[in-house]
Amino acid sequence: MKIIYFFISTLFLVSCSSKKKAVENKAVNADFVLAFGSCNRVDLPNLLWDDVLNAKPDVWVWGGDNIYADTDDMVALRAMYNEQKEQSIYKKLVERTDILGTWDDHDYGLNDGGVEFKAKDASQQEFLNFMDVPESSPLRKRQGVYNSKKYEVDGHTINIIILDTRYFRTKLTPDTETKKRVKPNEYGVGTMLGAAQWGWLEKELNDSKADFNIIVSSVQYLSNEHGFETWGNFPHEVDKLANIILDSKAKGVIILSGDRHISEFSSTKITGMEYPLIDFTSSGLTHAYRGFTGEPNKYRVGEVVFTESFGILEFNFEAKKVDFKIVGDNGIVLEEIEQVYE
Repeated sequence: MKIIYFFISTLFLVSCSSKKKAVENKAVNADFVLAFGSCNRVDLPNLLWDDVLNAKPDVWVWGGDNIYADTDDMVALRAMYNEQKEQSIYKKLVERTDILGTWDDHDYGLNDGGVEFKAKDASQQEFLNFMDVPESSPLRKRQGVYNSKKYEVDGHTINIIILDTRYFRTKLTPDTETKKRVKPNEYGVGTMLGAAQWGWLEKELNDSKADFNIIVSSVQYLSNEHGFETWGNFPHEVDKLANIILDSKAKGVIILSGDRHISEFSSTKITGMEYPLIDFTSSGLTHAYRGFTGEPNKYRVGEVVFTESFGILEFNFEAKKVDFKIVGDNGIVLEEIEQVYE
């Protein structure tokens, strides 16, 4: 079954740039705070770690490109990960906050890489070392870095579902007709997640009783017109995920993404779902697409942020509400929306 999407914006309250303010230490009405970001170079200063600390998140989620290695040399990869782990303010974050995450192409090891990357298994072990995954963990024997973790808060639950959009992802189709890098595959050709991960994800959502289910994807799910990496390059996989979310009846599904060196909110209404599906893109932490002059995204809500930033989600269980914030240096909220999940 193919899902029909309708863009909506009326359910959101979007902050104007004239109302920018600093994010408060541990938001007053938040029961749980998730912070996330992507695109972090160890050879550039990260001016945001102090702002992440000041937000006092309950969990930090790496969205991918956590370092820029682009190598099959595991010694070099490990050195970059260790350099990141030794950064003083990040070390404080690790001491005070739970850390989760996925990878994207530059920390995976191959630019725009997927299933064909020959060093992916060795790279996976280095990623798990970076994430301090115990040697005895079942994740050490799993192909791919997908996993999940539930957080219980006063009788409520947030389920964070981490996807791997690299290990199993099949070939992209180069766009030889325009200036775009790639174009969508023919419908039904290729996969983003692979059969094993798809089966796991479907079970995760079908079994979930959580109040909110947060799906972490390193690449954007909704925005699909820019010609770079996106779920839209596998249109049948876009429909498959929408169908699985719809059929599972999982509550409060939200997608987090990175990769693009811009931050933005995208939203769509899936026929039969009681709430809109939001794709919150947060990128990048140390470098951004400052030359951004615009690109189409029919799902966009609000404005694109093209300076360094990270994302915050503030959950209020009683109000069934999430505040989504794009945060820049000095804790300034650059763009903001809210959504109630009835």
